[in-house]
Amino acid sequence: MGESVNTLAFLVMALAAIGGAVGMLTSRNIMYAAFWLLWTMLSVGGLYLLLSAEFLALIQVMVYAGAVSVLMLFVIMLTLRRREDAVRSLDFSPSAALLAAVFLGIMYYGISNATFPEVALLAEAPNTADLGVVLFTMEGGWLLPFEISALVLLAAMVAAVWWTKGQDRR
Repeated sequence: MGESVNTLAFLVMALAAIGGAVGMLTSRNIMYAAFWLLWTMLSVGGLYLLLSAEFLALIQVMVYAGAVSVLMLFVIMLTLRRREDAVRSLDFSPSAALLAAVFLGIMYYGISNATFPEVALLAEAPNTADLGVVLFTMEGGWLLPFEISALVLLAAMVAAVWWTKGQDRR
């Protein structure tokens, strides 16, 4: 019973991720496309969780679904001057479709002919709490570079907002 439940949950999450990607590509409104991207990233986080990769699921939801999607939505809202700017055309390109089909064929050929080495599993899975202790301790950890990068990103965001607002006064 447990295996069929996992398979069903995996199929639901995979279809949600694929549906979100298709929705993002076919949406004419840029804001809706950003929300479809958020949906896709949350679905991929759910897939990681189903595969017992809790740390990857946490990073996927916090960094990509949380920070990147919110940053994209802020950038879209800050840079749009008119409502008409949010609508994009959906031109079909046969050359892009042909290029995508060639790429898909190459990837299929490469994956089907690849030989993957067998890897022995660890006796005990690493714990997310232990990784956090290693990363964010003061002695020998990565706390100081993490805080510096946070300040640099904050300064970049404030500068982008200031720069965008400066163009309105001209």
